Amino acid sequence: MPWSTWRWCRPTDEAVAGGSSLPLYLVKKLLSELERKSVEAFRQADKRPLRVVLDNVRSMHNVGSVFRSADAFLVEGLDLCGYTPCPPHRDIHKTALGATETVTWQSFPDAAERVRVLRAEGYAVWAVEQAHGSLLLHQWEGLRGQRQAVVFGNEVEGIQEEVLQACNGCLEIPQLGMKHSLNISVAAGIVLWELCRPYFSEQI
Repeated sequence: MPWSTWRWCRPTDEAVAGGSSLPLYLVKKLLSELERKSVEAFRQADKRPLRVVLDNVRSMHNVGSVFRSADAFLVEGLDLCGYTPCPPHRDIHKTALGATETVTWQSFPDAAERVRVLRAEGYAVWAVEQAHGSLLLHQWEGLRGQRQAVVFGNEVEGIQEEVLQACNGCLEIPQLGMKHSLNISVAAGIVLWELCRPYFSEQI
């Protein structure tokens, strides 16, 4: 069963009919209640002014997961750079769950050059990396409506130094534990949510 959204129901709602004695009820929404867009509706929808650049991401499962997060937040598109694998491939599709059909993507041989082109086109480009002088994600004050791009690097080596130097700056996810390391697919979900969060005030 695919993931679905939970909603709170008061005891007087239809959840009471289920016979639960809990004071509050969590009832899964049906897939028909999620207002999921068709592929064509997604392509026609207004996108967030945000691109995702993947710099030498090796795992196809991670690439597929980023596609899925990009779909969730109506991201403008993905730029797959270096040896980052590209669709179609069954291991990408396994985690993308169809998002490769909705999210626009392009492939580029060099991430640093792609970043320079994006900046020339008016994007502010941010490397998601632990670096001196980085901005903590929750303290970042991006300009609403300005076109942005975020770069995620290799699972082991991170973002290449040349790519870092080509960016406007670095965003860092604050962490409290021992590892201070997140899987790229997890980091991408956190960052995309935080950057797209202001847009949800218009819809929720």
